[in-house]
Formats: sequence, structure tokens, C-alpha cells
Amino acid sequence: MLTVRPSVPADVPVQRGLWKLAFGDSDEYIGNFYSTYYRPDRVVVLEEDGAVKSMTAWFDTAFVVPGQGEYRTAYLYAVATHPDCRGRGLAARLLAGADEYFRSLGIPAVTTVPAEPSLHNFFGANGFRECFVHDQLAGWRENFPGTPAPPPSSLTPEPLSPAQYGALREELLAGIPHIAYPEDALAYQAGCCALSGGGMYRIATERGDLLACVERTEDDTPLVKELLGPPPARALFLQDLPALLRADIWALRVPHEDGPVPGHRFGMLKWLDPEEEKVWNWDTVGYLGLAFD
Repeated sequence: MLTVRPSVPADVPVQRGLWKLAFGDSDEYIGNFYSTYYRPDRVVVLEEDGAVKSMTAWFDTAFVVPGQGEYRTAYLYAVATHPDCRGRGLAARLLAGADEYFRSLGIPAVTTVPAEPSLHNFFGANGFRECFVHDQLAGWRENFPGTPAPPPSSLTPEPLSPAQYGALREELLAGIPHIAYPEDALAYQAGCCALSGGGMYRIATERGDLLACVERTEDDTPLVKELLGPPPARALFLQDLPALLRADIWALRVPHEDGPVPGHRFGMLKWLDPEEEKVWNWDTVGYLGLAFD
């Protein structure tokens, strides 16, 4: 017998085990979620004959649609099924049960960021549509023997608290359809940054303030998970980026700008309420930005 339900504290050891099996994350990384954001009702599990076989965490976010309003949105995260149970449709059953749970909470929409390109098809088959894009940039500095290090940057990053980051983020995204994150979700992101040696920063420039969320990947490559601010200020950041990040290779994400190059497809959206869906024009795109990847 299959049952989908909100989790209970006794499920936590099994959840941690599923998470590790599915994604290979460290105990410290997984522990950050349970110390900053977890509550039993923020994880939905599927159990078979009383044993948990599949799970998803979710973040209580908002989809801000300028001129229409803000819509409470569940952002699915860490969707995982035990390897021994894959191929049986349990993840689809989990998502369907989670939808019913979200409807019971009055949540009209669900978002997710597929972990790999093939999963866009899986989520598409379960009611999601492409919605959130960004522009993704990468660069490097040749590092042959004798190549001088870049001069010190003229920009000084100022570390921000999750609350400060969230407030400035909303200012900089005004007028753009986007996902807004509550302070406790940003606290989880801050923990992810700290574990990798990164952080959440404001960077003052002569052309306006910037906001940057920085992590380092397993190979120590800096990833600027989002860079927000006026394009002229972003140009100054890019000019100083090797010195700021002290790295020869880097990657960053910025909001998509209209032009001949399509944005990088990133996040997907599913409306649970057909009436609320009418506020959204599927011919446009939104910005999700932070993904807890």
C-alpha cells in the first residue's frame, strides 16, 4: 500500500539516508538543511507498507508577478527515491500526493529546478512547464608560469545577513517576475555558501549596488549563483572578477536580458489552481535565481 503524507520527526534518519544515496552530499551539507530550515511539514514522503521509499523537501516561497500580485509557491527540493525502488513510478506518485497536500494548504503553484537536463522531461510529464530562465556566463584567466596575478580589486564585498540579502534582492528584482525567498530559506543558502567558502554579499560600485551569492564547487571553482544589479555595475564586477574571486576559472548567473540569444532554461512551474494560472502569461519568462544546487 502506498501513502503520501507530511513527514514526522521519526522519518529524519531515513530522509537523510535517501538524500545521501540520491545526491551524494556530505553529512555537513545535509545537516545544514535540518539545522536551518527543516520542519516535519516541510518534507513530504511516500511510504510503502509503512516504509519510506521516496521524499521531497519543499521551500515556502512566493511567485511575484508585477502588476498582478504575489502567489504562495512550493519550491520542490531534494526529490529522491531509494535506488532499489526506481522505475516503478513512485516519484510521480509522490509528486501527485504532494500536489494534494499543497492544495490543502491553499498553495496555488509549485516550482522546481531539475537537477539535470533529462529531468525536465520527467517533470514536464508531471504537469510542469518551462518558466524560469537566466543567462549563464563562464570565463577563465590563462595561468601559464610567469603570468602575473591580477591586481587587487577596487571593489569590496560586504557580507550580508539572510534578512539583508533578501530585502536588497527584492529591491533589485522589482518589476521582474521572480521567486522571492523567505529569511529561513536564505539562511539555508547562507549555510551552503559558508560550507564551500563563499558568502552572500553587497558590492557598492560607482554605477550602483550589486548583490552576489557565491559558492565554490567541489573542484574549487567559484560559482556566482546570482549577480543582481544595474548592467553597468555588473560590467565593473566582471572586469574585476578574477581579482575578486582569486580564481582562474569561474561561472555566474544573471537575469536574462532580451536579445537574439535565448536564456538558459532553469526552473519549471506548475499551477495547481486554474483560476490563479490566468494571471501568468506563458509567453513570458520569470527569474528563479537561487537554486539550492
